[in-house]
Amino acid sequence: MTSTLFLLFAVLVIVAGVSARRRVRETRESVITDDIVRRIETIGRVDSADVEPLDIDEARVEEDEFWDRTWDEPDELR
Repeated sequence: MTSTLFLLFAVLVIVAGVSARRRVRETRESVITDDIVRRIETIGRVDSADVEPLDIDEARVEEDEFWDRTWDEPDELR
């Protein structure tokens, strides 16, 4: 009985995994094309108009805010 339940559960997990993988593959778009790969190989980078440049000042402010947070002290081990 337990081996049947285990087998049923294993099949259920496999089907769920295949379903989730298929869903992810259908929703994401292929962003990397052969042309982009060739540009990476020749010049070592890809310039994109879709990507905004990183605002260094904004990143610095966010980092400062992160490190200024109070952190819980770790519990002492006995």
